[in-house]
Amino acid sequence: MMLNRTKVSGYLILVGVSQFLLFFIISEILYPNYSVKYNYISDLGVGKTAIIFNTSIVIMGILVIIASILLRANYSPLVFLVGLGAALVGIFPENTGLPHLIASLITFLFGGIGALVTSIKRNYFWGGSSSGFSIRCIVKLKLNLFYEDRGVVEITENELLRARFFSQL
Repeated sequence: MMLNRTKVSGYLILVGVSQFLLFFIISEILYPNYSVKYNYISDLGVGKTAIIFNTSIVIMGILVIIASILLRANYSPLVFLVGLGAALVGIFPENTGLPHLIASLITFLFGGIGALVTSIKRNYFWGGSSSGFSIRCIVKLKLNLFYEDRGVVEITENELLRARFFSQL
């Protein structure tokens, strides 16, 4: 049985992100006095947990790069840049200064842009898909709260049900 490129790229991203999350949590546990409130995530890449965190993020970056090459979609250059940035974050830890800053900027900037582009291209962003979350419903709910009971904005029953379902997740 042959898997198509899209499925293989999805599995590569799943494995890369999953192993990163696992080793990220392990690094948080092992890092002395680490606090998500007071420390940057990049602090895990220096000191006692550096080998765990940096290796894991480089592996994730490499797998995301390979997945983007297999994907060959219009938004795969954005996925490639996220993978490249992630790998570079592990190669240039926080104590290297500017190279780390540039690598983390690439990762976070293109990760956010890539998420938006993907959701818009797949019509998830505005709730056009039955499986997508309706941003339109959130806006309408906020407007209704702002305008109270004036009846300015009408929300359909389907949108309200989706909003209730996703608020439970």
